[in-house]
Amino acid sequence: VQLQASGGGLVQAGGSLRLSCAASRSIFSFNRMGWYRQAPGQQRELVASVTSGGSTNFADSVKGRFTIFRDNAKRTFDLQMNSLKPEDTAVYFCNAVLADFDYWGQGTQVTVSS
Repeated sequence: VQLQASGGGLVQAGGSLRLSCAASRSIFSFNRMGWYRQAPGQQRELVASVTSGGSTNFADSVKGRFTIFRDNAKRTFDLQMNSLKPEDTAVYFCNAVLADFDYWGQGTQVTVSS
């Protein structure tokens, strides 16, 4: 399984970005898909995830601002980020779990200026 992340960039505080992760195969059977982020000097943290059953989970810091979508037909799962804050600045990674294996996309940089 290969994952390709896209959509990062530079945005002002209060702005929006949408990250997309494209999979090399059908995502229908993925147990869970999600987005993580890692800021300089910090550990990678879970931002949002969605299970095969549609259950979502969000970090407290992004609740109400971020949404995660999955599109089985397009084999993508996206992270819509609204009301961005400077503390959202990080490298964002997409992740998929399939049969107890973790797959990672390359990181995409998100920079939020104040």
